[in-house]
Amino acid sequence: MQAQSSSDAKATITTAHISPSALNVSQALIEPSYQWRIHNCKLSEKMVTQEATLPFLYHYDRLGDDIKQKHPLTPQLLAKFNTPMSSEAAAQLIGIDTALIAKPWHVKVIGSLVVFSEALQLAVRLHWSNTGQQAEPIYTKTKDDALLAAFKDWQFFGRVDVLYKNANQALISLDDSQSQDAVLTILPANEYQKLPPMHALAVLNTLEDNKTKLPWFETAILARIE
Repeated sequence: MQAQSSSDAKATITTAHISPSALNVSQALIEPSYQWRIHNCKLSEKMVTQEATLPFLYHYDRLGDDIKQKHPLTPQLLAKFNTPMSSEAAAQLIGIDTALIAKPWHVKVIGSLVVFSEALQLAVRLHWSNTGQQAEPIYTKTKDDALLAAFKDWQFFGRVDVLYKNANQALISLDDSQSQDAVLTILPANEYQKLPPMHALAVLNTLEDNKTKLPWFETAILARIE
């Protein structure tokens, strides 16, 4: 079987022609007997700062009830509800001491990793982050605590790349649709192949549904961000 030179995997079979011995990449990734190992877990973006802004409503919502009673929402404050500002600017707008408004850490970390199985001759490159938003506000005292708190709900996202070198077993991907491209064969190659969006999503959904059973991912990610 020739190696595929394109960077995008190509659909070549339909659901009616799936070989009984074909390996489903999504299901393979959640099978621990394949002895998956993590390689090249790295950061591409890391922001942990207290200097970013938040809409005024975020600052106001963090105030204690006693302070809110003393400083109710006026038309002037309501007009600023979605205006980004620092905690100091919010305190000045309300007319209170800056110490009365908590100053969060803004955390955004993006990275990638490769999970591979020697037995299958299969490697999958994935991307991960603590949030899909621009940043996540975390209310902790220290930067280290903010990082750990931000990754309680980390997630995989974006593109999925597959490197497959086993010519003796078919590798397929299934998406959740009923379209003609619901089944995708991934031909052996010497380079990574990018899965089409629907197939990448199927892989990510499977990983998310089984994340608690796949501790090696979280172990590698937490070790990298510390």
